[in-house]
Amino acid sequence: MDMIIPYLPAMMFFSLVGLLLSGIPVAFALAGCGLLFGFVAIELNMMTPQLLAALPERIFGIMSNDTLLAIPFFTLMGLVLERTGMAEDLLQTTARLLGRLRGGLAYAVIVVGALLAATTGVVAASVISMTVIALPIMLRAGYNKSLATGVIAASGTLAQIIPPSPNAKQALQFPPHDAPHATPWVDMPSLNEICKALLPPLVLIFLVLGTIYLGVATPTEGGAMGALGALVLAAMQKRLNRNILNHALDQTVKLTSFVLMILVGSTVFGLTFRAIEGDIWIEHWVAQLPGGELGFLLAVNLLVFGLGFFIDFFEIVFIVVPLIVPIAMKLDIDMVWFGVLLALNLQTSFLTPPFGFALFYLKSVAPKAITNAHIYKGIVPFIVLQIITVAIVAAFPELVRHEQETQHEDTPLQLELMVPHEKNSSSKQSSEWGS
Repeated sequence: MDMIIPYLPAMMFFSLVGLLLSGIPVAFALAGCGLLFGFVAIELNMMTPQLLAALPERIFGIMSNDTLLAIPFFTLMGLVLERTGMAEDLLQTTARLLGRLRGGLAYAVIVVGALLAATTGVVAASVISMTVIALPIMLRAGYNKSLATGVIAASGTLAQIIPPSPNAKQALQFPPHDAPHATPWVDMPSLNEICKALLPPLVLIFLVLGTIYLGVATPTEGGAMGALGALVLAAMQKRLNRNILNHALDQTVKLTSFVLMILVGSTVFGLTFRAIEGDIWIEHWVAQLPGGELGFLLAVNLLVFGLGFFIDFFEIVFIVVPLIVPIAMKLDIDMVWFGVLLALNLQTSFLTPPFGFALFYLKSVAPKAITNAHIYKGIVPFIVLQIITVAIVAAFPELVRHEQETQHEDTPLQLELMVPHEKNSSSKQSSEWGS
């Protein structure tokens, strides 16, 4: 048995990969793998039983983490926008406003995707709303099926990278020469219609992002203001009723529970993995890579991009990121820049077949004439554009770093959500993880 000790971290990591590819729910795969190898490690005297006894306290620490309140707040805000029809009005009005330009309808989808991303962060709501509303209009205007579906799917995934600064650059990456000419049959909206459609999301953008950047609110408080603002705006427009509110709350609870269960499972996995010196195994593996920091960044981005073909955003975040963030810190990599790189890369996990969730959302509500071949062909150029964006941000860190002076020096919220157990652990508990 002692002969397997040096190989136990690798066995644990690849066992988890196998469980995930087999279709077992992520939370159960993480927790089950962590407990199984935890008992093996105890038998091999690689960890003490007291370490597993610390799990309830760690799980309670997750549940009492105020930072995680941002998840239900932003989810509720997005669902209220989608269910009350405010997102639909925004898309229809923008499409009418830009419909006379060459490629105007596609630009409208991109603009609305960016606005919805800045206010909701919910990819499913953005993709489904824009597919139902914009796809028939784009097909009627003569858009190629692949181009139309590609624009919708890619624009819906902007929720993964907004508010980081590179989103504006990527939102403008669209080849207008591939789009049909102007559509004169599209009637122009009135000023009243434009204001009615644009004001709600702009108000929410200010409540969320404006208050955060002005230093008035924390990200969690900004999410709470956004959720309350969405409810107030929906009520003022007389669109909020009991059924819509119940549905929004029900879906918020389900998604929040899903995320927290994965986070609990990742905590169990991480506890055992570090106890058997899995972090040292990864550091040793990284040390063998040529190129130092550049080699590490290249390997991490290739790993995240490759995993995006098989597992979704949440799984990559809660499995891979807690393992690579400590290494990035030891290499003295700027964490804001690193977080933006990961966010841009993770965006592609919604688009890469066969398990791109944005593609599933689009196909589920698209007309029968839209096949998987149309969708896959349409998203290829946008995946290439995303790879180019990652390369640009990697090559020119000042695109991100120049904003660091206006931000807190703490770990960014996105990375904080990925490894919250390290934020809440006491020094005594942290020492038990091994190093």
